[in-house]
Amino acid sequence: MDPIFVPDSNRRWDCLSLGEVMLRLDPGEGRIHTTRSFQVWEGGGEYNVARGLRRCFGLRTAVATVLADNPVGRLVEDFILQGGVDPSLIRWVPYDGVGRSVRNGLNFTERGFGVRGAVGCSDRGHTAISQAKPGDFDWDTIFGESNGSRWFHTGGIFAALSGSTAQVSQEAMDAARRHTTPISYDLNYRESLWKSIGGKAKAQEVNRELVRKVDLLLGNEEDFTAMLGVTVKGAGEDYAELPIAGYEEMLREVAASYPNLKLVASTLRTAYSASRNAWGAIAIHGDKIVHVPQQGIDIFDRVGGGDSFASGLIYGFLAGKPVEWAVRCGAAHGALAMTTPGDTSMATLAEVQRAMKGGPARIAR
Repeated sequence: MDPIFVPDSNRRWDCLSLGEVMLRLDPGEGRIHTTRSFQVWEGGGEYNVARGLRRCFGLRTAVATVLADNPVGRLVEDFILQGGVDPSLIRWVPYDGVGRSVRNGLNFTERGFGVRGAVGCSDRGHTAISQAKPGDFDWDTIFGESNGSRWFHTGGIFAALSGSTAQVSQEAMDAARRHTTPISYDLNYRESLWKSIGGKAKAQEVNRELVRKVDLLLGNEEDFTAMLGVTVKGAGEDYAELPIAGYEEMLREVAASYPNLKLVASTLRTAYSASRNAWGAIAIHGDKIVHVPQQGIDIFDRVGGGDSFASGLIYGFLAGKPVEWAVRCGAAHGALAMTTPGDTSMATLAEVQRAMKGGPARIAR
């Protein structure tokens, strides 16, 4: 594995993400099917990484996406603006009045508690971004000298939205590589997105091709199995026990199969209940394994923990930190993100640094 070369800071953005941004409707302590009110957030697997890098780590980020031009789309834009993410790469498409041909995605998510697991119900068919096709974004201008990004991030959720979005991912990656921009990709398997377009077989066909263009690959054990067909030896179907030797073997197998990869990382989660998890991370860089052992954490809202792991890890590279530091930063940021509601991180850099040192959760005043 070669080191990841990160361009200097004279580019317009530190990180650019490509993906869907949906409106999340959160019933709080209630259930989706019985609530009478929702808290509203924005979220999306790829976007969450850009927002975390902006709000927690203070970097310059942007999101490339497509929204239908109606009040829901403008609400999503308002959330993006509040998050400090540059919206200049949003493509707006006309709304037909009822959403027959184009619309914005909704994601209903309840947090779960104790023995009741979290539940997600997506309403994202025919969304504007799912209809994106090659040529819709001028990637050479986006990554070129007049703009430029120090990092590019996308993932398997965006690639699963339609046949054309996987092609857009490939087009963007090719342009990023032409302009020496490192690429990260979160496998982020979602059965609901793939089951009507070919299931795991199609997911593996698409992702095996895309991963060949990536520098930093992320996921969890289920993602690597579903998307690449690589299994963790010794792990049961419920992943109640996580055999570290099996994870090391899995990471080495992925690294050997895709020699373009410079780092492969997996989160380590054991869900004792919806409210209590064990959380850690493991990565391979070169021939070296970096392991952040699991620790018990209390969960308020688990959605976005993996995305926040990604943004903390990427921040480490952008900040020029050692790989071990970057993996620990990702694990700490992911843990903190799950202590607050919504998909996106509300943590501060000081809190991340404190968590990395094992600081107690005493009141700060």
